[in-house]
Amino acid sequence: MPPRKQPRRIARELALLTFSQIKGTAAELEEQDLNNLIVAAIRTLTNEIKDSLESASAEIKRSHEQLLKSETTAANLNSSKAMIKDALELTKNAINRLGSTVELPEFIQLAQQHQVREYTLELIQTVGRRNQEIETLLQDSLKDWQLKRISKIDRDILKMAVAEMIYLEIPEKVAINEAVELAKSYSDEEGYRFINGVLRRVSDLVGNKSKK
Repeated sequence: MPPRKQPRRIARELALLTFSQIKGTAAELEEQDLNNLIVAAIRTLTNEIKDSLESASAEIKRSHEQLLKSETTAANLNSSKAMIKDALELTKNAINRLGSTVELPEFIQLAQQHQVREYTLELIQTVGRRNQEIETLLQDSLKDWQLKRISKIDRDILKMAVAEMIYLEIPEKVAINEAVELAKSYSDEEGYRFINGVLRRVSDLVGNKSKK
């Protein structure tokens, strides 16, 4: 049995996975029940699994074709090994997503369902209402980088963390740590380090503004 997660941690995960699936006004969002959120989250994870496996298959095919087309020189072998390594990493990501898909309903069953639903919707609604302000703050905190160039999953993690820090009165340290944990599950090592750095700059920026 997976370890029990706290309701808000599950809610953050649900919110992250349902941003692209759940649409509507604040009133319409209020009508969403927990089952709808779970289905939307599983749909997102399923699409990601499919994309990862398709990419892994393409890498393996490219590697095989390269070996067949030319003599097996050291350069070709090294290139092929790199492709296979990429394919294995993509497959690993797909397996991790599959694990998340299987575990998500059980995590929610073990948690207080009302709290999970309420905080999931609160996060989605807050990011929706404050999106422009959140994006401006994030852009001001990025160094030589454009927000639109960041992967969607990383953008959504950043937006949720800023919403918690600024509008939902979650302690900055908690919001940052939770964002990093989400990134470890749904991004990569470079992604979670990047998110950690950006959020710490957001914290510094907000702190400096409050002192003026």
